[in-house]
Amino acid sequence: MSVRLRLTRIGNRKNPIWRVVVADQRAKRDGRVIETVGHYNPQTNPSTITLDEERIRDWLARGAQPSGTVRKLLHTQGIQ
Repeated sequence: MSVRLRLTRIGNRKNPIWRVVVADQRAKRDGRVIETVGHYNPQTNPSTITLDEERIRDWLARGAQPSGTVRKLLHTQGIQ
């Protein structure tokens, strides 16, 4: 089972807010998740990024792979 850190979409139509979650890579985008580890809101200026650094580092140590977008968010927050 490959585990990934990726985004799932919440919010209304034309008002996306994203959750940073840990999920099996075979699961659907908004499907079953293992754990929610943060939020990302690109609608605000500047964008709001809230991440649980301790849990993310734990999952990365276990071998979870971040998606491209999550990798950029982690880099801006200085986690990876």
